[in-house]
Amino acid sequence: MLKYDPLACLPSSEELPDSDDTPVDNELQDLIPGLLKAILAMAWPERMDWYFGVDMGIYYDPDLPAIVPDGFLSLGVERFYDENLRPSYVLWEERRVPVLALEVVSQKYRGEYSTKKAEYAKLGILYYVVYNPNRRRKSRLEIYKLVNNAYELHDGNPVWLPEIGLGIGIERGTYLGIPREWMYWYNQQGQRFLTPEEKEKLAEQKAQQAERKAQQAEQKAQQAEQKAQQAEQKAQLLRERLRSLGVDPDSLL
Repeated sequence: MLKYDPLACLPSSEELPDSDDTPVDNELQDLIPGLLKAILAMAWPERMDWYFGVDMGIYYDPDLPAIVPDGFLSLGVERFYDENLRPSYVLWEERRVPVLALEVVSQKYRGEYSTKKAEYAKLGILYYVVYNPNRRRKSRLEIYKLVNNAYELHDGNPVWLPEIGLGIGIERGTYLGIPREWMYWYNQQGQRFLTPEEKEKLAEQKAQQAERKAQQAEQKAQQAEQKAQQAEQKAQLLRERLRSLGVDPDSLL
């Protein structure tokens, strides 16, 4: 009996472009999701059931072009396929809709508050995160959760995402030597995870502290040895003085 697999007729991820080839018009659109991906790799070093895409196409219909968030997170998927990594994210292969999509707004709007928001809701992406660094009066960070097929805005910074097991928010910091407001992952207590630079700097500080403690311990050992030598010299002088007085120092023991 012939078995028919409808998915076998659809194009694979290797046959589809990884993005829409539209260049970003703001460097933050690459740097911010790139930082989130780097932090996540350190927060979940042993987990292999997640994937964070940066400027990668999500294909949800073989007859339609991909949607390309600045960043997205999927859970319950393979972190790596092979050494060539993912060429694109194809829903009929992954069988998992991303749990979070991220858009960084530049000077030129690209439908982040309208068409893209509607697309992500229709696709069923649970969380939609929009960061607009150019805002002055309104909140720069907006985090939406899909409730009854519509996005509801969540207040707070950071905002805890229980389905992911992480919080997400913004605060000032330094990344790649650039001091500004960045987006970070947080634990349930509201403490943010360190960036690769910060973790390396912390490791260096701990190594320096350990070296200083070792030096201090060596100095104390040297001081103790010097005191012991001085005490021995005094004892030797005392024995010699007693002998000069006709007293055998050994008889006093």
